[in-house]
Amino acid sequence: QVQLVEFGGGLVQPGGSRRLSCSASATISSLNAMGWYRQAPGTQRELVAVFRSGVGTVYADSVKGRFTLSRDNVRNIVFLQMNTLKPEDTAVYYCKAEERGLDYWGQGIQVTVSS
Repeated sequence: QVQLVEFGGGLVQPGGSRRLSCSASATISSLNAMGWYRQAPGTQRELVAVFRSGVGTVYADSVKGRFTLSRDNVRNIVFLQMNTLKPEDTAVYYCKAEERGLDYWGQGIQVTVSS
C-alpha cells in the first residue's frame, strides 16, 4: 500500500506561482506512474500531469508550458511547479500513484487562484 501526503496549497494571485509537493511512503522510482490530478467544483477529476514508467511525463493541454512535474527519487517526493496561474486553475489537487494495477490517492489539497 502506498500512502501519499500533499503539501503546498493555498491562495495565489493570478499570474503567480505555487509548488505542490507529494510525499510517498513507497520508492517512487519503482511505481508504474505518479502524478497530479485536480477537481474543480461541479466538474470531474482530471489529469494535470503524470509520469508513467516507459512513457515519460504527460501534461494536460491546459497546463502545458505553465506546469512542470519533477521528482526527487531520493526523498520519494513528486513536485508540481505551477507558474502563470489562472483563476481556472482553482481546484482541489490530488496526488496519485499507480502500482501493480492499484491506484492510490492523497487526501487532496486546495489551490485557489484569485485576486
